[in-house]
Amino acid sequence: MSDHAPQSTDSTLDTTPTLRLTEMFYSLQGETRTVGLPTVFVRLTGCPLRCVYCDTEYAFSGGEIFTLDHIAAKVAEWQPRYVTVTGGEPLAQPNCLPLLIRLCDAGYEVSLETGGAMPLTGVDPRVVTVLDLKTPASGEMSRNDYANIPLLKPHDQVKFVICDRADYEWMRFKLEEYQLATRVAEVLLSPSHGQLSGRELAEWILEDNLPVRMQLQLHKILWNDEPGH
Repeated sequence: MSDHAPQSTDSTLDTTPTLRLTEMFYSLQGETRTVGLPTVFVRLTGCPLRCVYCDTEYAFSGGEIFTLDHIAAKVAEWQPRYVTVTGGEPLAQPNCLPLLIRLCDAGYEVSLETGGAMPLTGVDPRVVTVLDLKTPASGEMSRNDYANIPLLKPHDQVKFVICDRADYEWMRFKLEEYQLATRVAEVLLSPSHGQLSGRELAEWILEDNLPVRMQLQLHKILWNDEPGH
């Protein structure tokens, strides 16, 4: 478990809902519509996907088990406005859903970062879902669950990590096929770190006049993608 979260206790783990966490920390949001805003991150352990560019492989396994009470109390200590539940793949743990409800009930602006392979059914409608559609070069395109698209809400966001020109053209097709620019609040394009330059992606977007938001990962620029940021 990250040094940024307190140690677990065993007294109530057998009788109350729990989640396996890799870390909890307070940092600036590195991407999405709230980029740059102070945010508490709750990173759940485990993921069924193995994207070639994954930057959170340390969250695939391990972690520690915490009660929802414990997680909620720790989040409250930071007194945040924004809370992001991420992973790994947070929806791989069923108790992610009651955690989202609890965080919304506490008055936070809650976002969920999900890889698109798990169903969005049951996600609290107050949550801002950031759905990452996997491109061909990710190695996990076949795992996209397109049944999630009709479940997206107007305040949600769809993200594409672009590795090369083929990914970009595939993204353009999906943008049109699902009318994503009018379906959700933001369509986010990220150049895959170390594979595609931000400048090149920016030039493609401008050339095609796409209704998307390009983003660079602020946490990688500021902290070189160190865990806990």
